[in-house]
Order: sequence, then structure tokens, then C-alpha cells
Amino acid sequence: MLEETGTKVSISTVKQVLYRHNLKGRSARKKPLLQNRHRKARLRFATAHADKDRTFWRNVLWSDETKIELFGHNDHRYVWRKKGDACKQKNTIPTVKHGVAASCCGSALLQEGLVHFTK
Repeated sequence: MLEETGTKVSISTVKQVLYRHNLKGRSARKKPLLQNRHRKARLRFATAHADKDRTFWRNVLWSDETKIELFGHNDHRYVWRKKGDACKQKNTIPTVKHGVAASCCGSALLQEGLVHFTK
């Protein structure tokens, strides 16, 4: 729009305007690619289990894993976002679990302690 009118704006001016609107430059977070069906399934699960008591949750195995790419990563992206918006879809890089030479490791958390695993 500015180019059409022949207006030139410096990078520092653009940054100042973004900061004035509480937008900060940050690296985009990597999050699993979630389609609408995944979101709906998560909501159904949360709704179905919302009334479970502590005894139920003590018997749940909580797990997470991370992928370590063997040849580095080239999917770095910089975003301008407001505080608290880090996990909004527009501020993330979707990830998938195939197609890359990588090593995977993770942990599981039980009431009794932590369990480590590798793939």
C-alpha cells in the first residue's frame, strides 16, 4: 500500500509502530500440526474427563517426546506477536513425525516418579 503511493518508511519506524501496538519479535514455536478433527477430538476428550477426581488422574501416565534432527533444522521463522499469543496457530511452525533423519527421546511421568525412553 505504501509502495503504491511512493511512500518510503524505515525499518526502525516500522518496528516502533509494532512495539507501540505491543507486538514483539519472537521465534515461532514448533507445535504438532493439528487439523480440525484433532481439535474436536481433544475437546471431546477434555469434556468427557472434566469431572474425573484426583484418584483417576493419579493412574494416568503423562508422556512427552522430543525429536532431535541429525542434520540441524531449517524451519526457523520469526513472528511479531503479543504476550500470551505464543501458541496461537498463526505464531507456530507445524511439525510432523516423519520424513527426517532424527533421533527421538522422551519421558513419562507417573505418580511414583519419572521414566525415560529413547527411540
